[in-house]
Amino acid sequence: MDITNVLNLSYLIASILFIVGLKQLSHPKTATRGNLLGAVGMLIAVVATLFDKGILTYDWIIVGVLIGSIIGIVLALKIQMTAMPQLVAILNGFGGIASVFVAGSALQMAIPRYANLVNYQEVVSIVFSAIVGAVTFSGSFIAFGKLQGFITEKAVRYPGDQIVKITVGLVSVGLAVYGCLVPTDESIYWILSGVSLFLGILLVVPIGGADMPVVISLLNSYSGIAASATGFVLNNNVLIISGSLVGASGIILTQIMCKAMNRSLTNVLFGGFGAVATTTQDDGDFYSGKVKSTSAEEVAMLLDVARSVVIVPGYGMAVAQAQHTVRDLYQLLTARGIDVTFAIHPVAGRMPGHMNVLLAEADIPYDRLKEMDEINSSFENVDVVIVNGANDVTNPLAKTDPKSPIAGMPILDVGNAKTVVVIKRSLSPGFAGVPNPLFIAENCLMLFGDGKKATQEMINALKDS
Repeated sequence: MDITNVLNLSYLIASILFIVGLKQLSHPKTATRGNLLGAVGMLIAVVATLFDKGILTYDWIIVGVLIGSIIGIVLALKIQMTAMPQLVAILNGFGGIASVFVAGSALQMAIPRYANLVNYQEVVSIVFSAIVGAVTFSGSFIAFGKLQGFITEKAVRYPGDQIVKITVGLVSVGLAVYGCLVPTDESIYWILSGVSLFLGILLVVPIGGADMPVVISLLNSYSGIAASATGFVLNNNVLIISGSLVGASGIILTQIMCKAMNRSLTNVLFGGFGAVATTTQDDGDFYSGKVKSTSAEEVAMLLDVARSVVIVPGYGMAVAQAQHTVRDLYQLLTARGIDVTFAIHPVAGRMPGHMNVLLAEADIPYDRLKEMDEINSSFENVDVVIVNGANDVTNPLAKTDPKSPIAGMPILDVGNAKTVVVIKRSLSPGFAGVPNPLFIAENCLMLFGDGKKATQEMINALKDS
């Protein structure tokens, strides 16, 4: 068996491991094994590629592996779970720019061949890698900046912004067509990459922080599509398959996120959603004299007589790193015979599945996590709902104000419960930038404070009761 057959067999095995691993990632009980299978598949693919007869020297490859490994180890040890959305955004961006550089290098090597015969499948794949990869890179780093607070989380709009985006998009398409017709002009490729980088910025800047989960999943899909296109450039089957898996799963997840946000995929692709409302603003009097504050001791008395409790986690819980304290509260309530469940909104937090990941890290049983559609109809039978750091996903304006930036977004109907306790640092708005009428509802009590500290105070009060 020659080296080519060995490589193809290795790539086939790696591809099978990717597919099986992805399938097992769909359930918490098998997710760890699925992640391991995917990692083994990638290891096989990388090792097999190192034996490719086209590699002339390993010097720079070894340097790259060492640098990348060090960075990866440091990130794995240092990055907090609360910063995982930012890390995902960065990784998406690096995947995109890698596709741009690999495709550009392939074009440089292919230009002498194109003087005699042009391989149009290869050329189209190259320019496609440039567009999608560059858009992914710049768009992902804009998303990172919004998530990290370097860039305003508000939607940045300006007169004629849609026209500018369409114009830059058409310029990219025009350059791509010209690049296919004249593939021997390498400068066109890098100009196309530069314009596409600018396009990525234009596409993500107008998107508000409330819609970042949709953006993250879409950019993840873009990175997979770019990788798949690069696979066609290199005639690499495992890159084509793995990129297609990432691209397809990202698109499916994007559609799920869009449904959860009541957005269309067109809104996501062309940006401009998530803008701050112009009609429903907090003028300073919205909450004045209407908010009922509470204490941990009063909440403990409510929980003492409760038979059913629902905890709604949000980004505030993530920022406070309160998931382990929330687990302690769950265990204490459960030990007292109280039925405790967690209501999970699909876009709570800053990336798809953010709350699921945090609660799983705290070893909260997965069967206690209920999705929005499953639990919404049962809130009216719940004695106490504890909202820990969630805002927009519980905001009734989504149903009552058609001009609100969250209008039409399905929400957790926590207001239907007998009592709602909201743990929040202040009355500041969520990512959407609008006030929340839930906070002044008759059955709502506000427990102001850090999500972790407030939860611990509730635990202490319960133990003393």
